[in-house]
Amino acid sequence: MLRIKACQGCCSNEVLRIVLNAMVPVRPPGPAIYNTLMDSFTIAGRQFRSRLIVGTGKYKSGQETARAIAASGAEMVTVAVRRVNLDRSKESLLDFIDPQQYFLLPNTAGCYTADEAIRAARLGREVGLSDWVKVEVIGDQQTLFPDVQATIEATRVLVKEGFTVLPYTSDDIVVAKRLIDAGAAAVMPLGAPIGSGMGIQNRASIRILREIITDVPLIVDAGVGTASDATIAMELGVDGVLMNTGIAGAQDPVLMAEAMKNAVIAGRQAYLAGRMTKKLYATASSPLEGVVR
Repeated sequence: MLRIKACQGCCSNEVLRIVLNAMVPVRPPGPAIYNTLMDSFTIAGRQFRSRLIVGTGKYKSGQETARAIAASGAEMVTVAVRRVNLDRSKESLLDFIDPQQYFLLPNTAGCYTADEAIRAARLGREVGLSDWVKVEVIGDQQTLFPDVQATIEATRVLVKEGFTVLPYTSDDIVVAKRLIDAGAAAVMPLGAPIGSGMGIQNRASIRILREIITDVPLIVDAGVGTASDATIAMELGVDGVLMNTGIAGAQDPVLMAEAMKNAVIAGRQAYLAGRMTKKLYATASSPLEGVVR
């Protein structure tokens, strides 16, 4: 054990402070602290540390978008091909997202047919965004539920063209299998309608998907409204959560982004740890054996 004796005099405390500070190990540069708590997951051969994927819509400004993304700790960020200025002739959302820091995932939001989604994906690749795409084909304007047949069709075509496809879909296990057969790199069922913030309304269906879908990642996409929703999704065993409005629609989006980051971590850890068995009656926390009476 190293013993340090302070020298006498007016500077003794200062000298001792300098010596002690010099002994404190310096943390080497590396990933942010939260990443050490997350086991990585793989999509199409690419590893990600954070299991949170965030969108970029509905923020008040590009600056707020950038701060919220940073606070979320996300590595993958999705942008709507049809809703950003791609020619960069004026200020664009892309000005606030560093492609060297984040993995861009173009999406086909706003598309209502397979052909529209295919064209949007091609456009995103042509302008240099990515050959990955989140395919989103809406089948009903009021609920924004997916048109699953059009989604399967778009997935099949884009996979043949060399895209890595992550489709937004329903919680139907049959549809999920069809998407995997079409070459989808992940299956992304909704937890509730897009932008509703109602939380995970289909826990049984998500559990069934988790048990059966093991060849590709399972990612909850849509419905998360607050941190506890993200935790519940992760506790069900999904591989990740994609969200936008749950962060952008909060009163303090940057603070909520940080909460979502922590919620995903907590949910993943709880899933890996395995929860205790639920019981109808109480069980004493301390054993009764050996109690003095």
